[in-house]
Amino acid sequence: MAQRHERYLRLNAAGEAHMFVILDGGHPVGSIGYWNLDWHDEPAFETGWFVLPEAQGRGIASQALAALIDDARAHRGERRMLTACPSVDNLASNGVCRRNGFTLHGTFTTTFRDADLTVNDWALDLSEG
Repeated sequence: MAQRHERYLRLNAAGEAHMFVILDGGHPVGSIGYWNLDWHDEPAFETGWFVLPEAQGRGIASQALAALIDDARAHRGERRMLTACPSVDNLASNGVCRRNGFTLHGTFTTTFRDADLTVNDWALDLSEG
């Protein structure tokens, strides 16, 4: 956990990522962020989030993503797309993408935490809206 936090601080300081705590009533219930990557050979951002189980199912992730989209648009520079790659089995996170206007571009399999994971390839055009 400490190494992950140090990495987030380092990436934030370098301007390569923007990481945020998700609050509910002033209490931390998760995290969300975005970072630089190349998506289909174009500079883009990727986003990811986590909400504690006891705070899930109340729209908190969708609200956090909506706020993050505003921030990503304000800091996009040359990056036009914001991508997200939730597991195909994570219905809640796929719904968060859909509710926030992302377009599904297909699926692919990648290695995550030393295991194969099939994910959906969602993207949102930051130049629109």
